[in-house]
Amino acid sequence: MKLPRIPKPSRHASAPARPAPTDADSALFRELIGPVRPLTHASEVPVMAERPPAEPRQFERDEAAVRDELLDHAFDPATIEVGEEIHHLKAGQPGRLLRQLRRGQFSVRAELDLHQMTAEVAREAIHAFLDEAIRHHEYCVRIVHGKGLRSATARGPVLKGLTEQILRRRSDVVAFSSALPAQGGTGAVLVLLGRP
Repeated sequence: MKLPRIPKPSRHASAPARPAPTDADSALFRELIGPVRPLTHASEVPVMAERPPAEPRQFERDEAAVRDELLDHAFDPATIEVGEEIHHLKAGQPGRLLRQLRRGQFSVRAELDLHQMTAEVAREAIHAFLDEAIRHHEYCVRIVHGKGLRSATARGPVLKGLTEQILRRRSDVVAFSSALPAQGGTGAVLVLLGRP
């Protein structure tokens, strides 16, 4: 059995023309939309007042929350080590990074102990250690420099001063801070490194 052939529509066929609106259509449209008023001209549009200056409300709320937390938080005086703390934050970095580092909120991935090293050996060891840490994507590390209690010089802890000097000069150091007492206190420094 042969099916009847249905002609395909032409690709260039135009859409059927819409009929022109009648007077009844226009009257119905006006009835449905109700009364109208003409738009004002551009010259009559009122000029908006200047915007008020932006206020850093979220920053102020964050700072207030930190202050309240410090005032309300019970602490053990034995956990606070006062004295020779060192800390630094690279210019342009958010202050929260240093706060988090000082609170011990980053996981320490590697450690270098400088005890029994001379200044020259320690200098090389620090540079090699930091380079190696970055190569292995270990961006939070601890350097134990000691408190210099056995230092014979009047300049104070030699390895601590050397460590701070090196860390301040390296461009890949984002922040550093003396460790919490449980992590070595002022005898160690936590270092936050930047991704290359």
